[in-house]
Amino acid sequence: ILMLWLMMPAYLANPAASLIISFTGQGVPIDFGQEINGKRILGDGKTFKGFFAGAIFGIAVAAFENFINSHFLNKSMPIFTFIPMITLPFGAMIGDLVASMFKRRLNLERGQAFPIVDQLDFVFGAWIVTIIFAFNWFFANFTTNIIVAALILTPILHLLTNLIGYKLGLSREPW
Repeated sequence: ILMLWLMMPAYLANPAASLIISFTGQGVPIDFGQEINGKRILGDGKTFKGFFAGAIFGIAVAAFENFINSHFLNKSMPIFTFIPMITLPFGAMIGDLVASMFKRRLNLERGQAFPIVDQLDFVFGAWIVTIIFAFNWFFANFTTNIIVAALILTPILHLLTNLIGYKLGLSREPW
C-alpha cells in the first residue's frame, strides 16, 4: 500500500495524458515532426499537450494525497513535499519520452510492444528525476522493500490496467 501511495503521482500521469488527448485531440508533437536518419525522434503520440496535462494531473494526485493524508489519515503516510510532487509525474513523463525515442531508433512503431521497457520506463524516469532533485526525500521514502515491490508489481499493474483500457475502448493496444 505504501508503494502504491508513493507511486500514484507517477502511475497516473501517463494514462491521464492519454485520456486527455483522446478527448481533446493530439496537439503539437514534441519532436515537431523532426527525424534523425529518416526516423522520427519521438513520433506523433508524444505531444506537448499530453506531456504537460499528464504531469499536471500527477501533481494534482500528489496534492490530493497530501490532503487525504493530513485530513483523514492523521499524516500516517509520507507527505509529498513540493519538489517530489513535481518530479515524480514529470519524471514519469520524461521516462516515457526516452522509451519512445529508443523505440523509434529500434524501428518499433507507435504502440508496438516493447516488453519490460513499456512497463517500467516511467518508473525509472520518475525515480531518476526525483533522486536528482530530492535525493534525501526519495531515499527516506523509497526503501529497498518499496523499490523491489514497485519493480515487481508495476509490470503486473501496468498490463492489467492496459488490458482494461483496451477492453473499454480507451487504448488501441492491450499492453
